[in-house]
Amino acid sequence: MPRWRNRLTRATQNRMVSRPCGFKSHPRHLMIKINNKISKETLAHIIGAAIGDGNLSNPNGRATRLRITCDIKYPNIINNFVKNIKELLPDNKVSIEKHKGACVNISCYSNKWENWLGWKAFGGSKMKQKISVPIWIKKSRKYTIGCLRGLFETDGSVYFDRGYKMANFTTAIPTLSRDVVEMITEIGFNPNLQVHQTIDGRRKYTIRVAKKAREFIELIGINKS
Repeated sequence: MPRWRNRLTRATQNRMVSRPCGFKSHPRHLMIKINNKISKETLAHIIGAAIGDGNLSNPNGRATRLRITCDIKYPNIINNFVKNIKELLPDNKVSIEKHKGACVNISCYSNKWENWLGWKAFGGSKMKQKISVPIWIKKSRKYTIGCLRGLFETDGSVYFDRGYKMANFTTAIPTLSRDVVEMITEIGFNPNLQVHQTIDGRRKYTIRVAKKAREFIELIGINKS
């Protein structure tokens, strides 16, 4: 454990959790504050959804806006996102807005989003910011499961291959692909990682759960088919 952590008081440690910032030489950047009154399991779920298919903006220069895009054929997922964001931010308005095609955006303004999620509205794309899953989530089986549910509900899929049920998660972000493989492995499953080259020369990472996929889907609680 780094020496700087030993200097934190017990009270401070109870109010703070770790997250990676991408700058190993800046250990102080590894800490974010989380209100103990909110449900960390709920927050882990929304962080997973935001990482999967969310984006941050600050159109009015005052409050950061989180938008999570979701297909309208998954009304239960949409309703759960709205419910969980309201639980995290009971005094903030949560809107459902029409998006391109058959999708909607679940939208909410709060100055807490950047701190909770670990990336910035004006920092460029999630790829550029090399986003990753916060360490405090990966240290807990319960929070890991909640985060994986959000990830698979947005950028994941459940399907049948030759009569067998499978679960896939796809991302273009290498740091995130490593996180997802690590998280799935930690909860007792054996994911398979495939790397594909896209037409424009970029890489796409597909994490597949084939063995014990039914057990994985039931454990995570993925409500997608």
